[in-house]
Amino acid sequence: MEWTEIIISIPREKLENAEAIAHMIVPYGFYVEDYASLVEEVMEIAHIDLIDEDLLNKDKTKALIHVYISPEENPAESVAFLRERFSEEGINSEIDTTGCDEMDWRNNWKQFFFPIPVGEKLLIRPTWRDEYDAGDRKVINIDPGMAFGTGNHETTRLCLGCLEQFVKEGDKVLDVGCGSGILSIASVLLGAEKAFGVDIDPTAVRTAVENAQVNQVSDKCEFVAGNLTDKVSGTYNVVVANIVADAIIMLSKDVRNFMNNESVYIMSGIIDSRKDEVLSAIDSDFEVVNIFEEAGWVCIAAKVKA
Repeated sequence: MEWTEIIISIPREKLENAEAIAHMIVPYGFYVEDYASLVEEVMEIAHIDLIDEDLLNKDKTKALIHVYISPEENPAESVAFLRERFSEEGINSEIDTTGCDEMDWRNNWKQFFFPIPVGEKLLIRPTWRDEYDAGDRKVINIDPGMAFGTGNHETTRLCLGCLEQFVKEGDKVLDVGCGSGILSIASVLLGAEKAFGVDIDPTAVRTAVENAQVNQVSDKCEFVAGNLTDKVSGTYNVVVANIVADAIIMLSKDVRNFMNNESVYIMSGIIDSRKDEVLSAIDSDFEVVNIFEEAGWVCIAAKVKA
């Protein structure tokens, strides 16, 4: 089976931020095409001014990031992750895939995705897998489609484990950047009375609605398309945001308005190198109660300061 190549075209001035986001899905590496300083670099290295005309004609206002997804991973989830994170960061992007037909890469990875236990109370079951033993665990039936959130990614697993600790019977949960809806559905299965999910990608919202139906929790889950909290009202016992550090910092400026004095704020999707920056951003309004880390990713649980 082939690997899938994802080619991302972004404005040259956004390259550094875009590289950081791409690194979230492929920590093992990728390569960048950037021709902005081509002539200067060739002269410095080779001391000649003879450069292939095709290279000279490359668009120097754009950079290309080439990402490679292995056959057992979900390219659709990776593309959704990139689109959502780029949108949150205000990075205009064009994303293309090569390596095999789209229908192939949307489905080939599924043979490697099996039911997996998460934390102490949950089991994630791909909807196409019928053989599993959940024991006493609550089963989340999930098909991410073109949205982010299978439960395989460290950020999602960290959030699920954190939700286990803090969601109580009758709680209302706000899920910012809901993706496939996996965190909202898990919250209801853990006892929440209501989960409200918002995502900037309408495709993710449609997928979340479908997954809620499959899990028979549609009456307790609501999903809307929106940017952070612009479609949110009311207050919640738990707010969970599995997004990027910059979006969490922005969200943290007004998320207090949607929380009560006992609410818990769960933040994930944070690269460990940016942990201190996020902690600094929430310090004035929140008290950290726990920090969970896995494979370079950080999940922070905090409560409103008295």
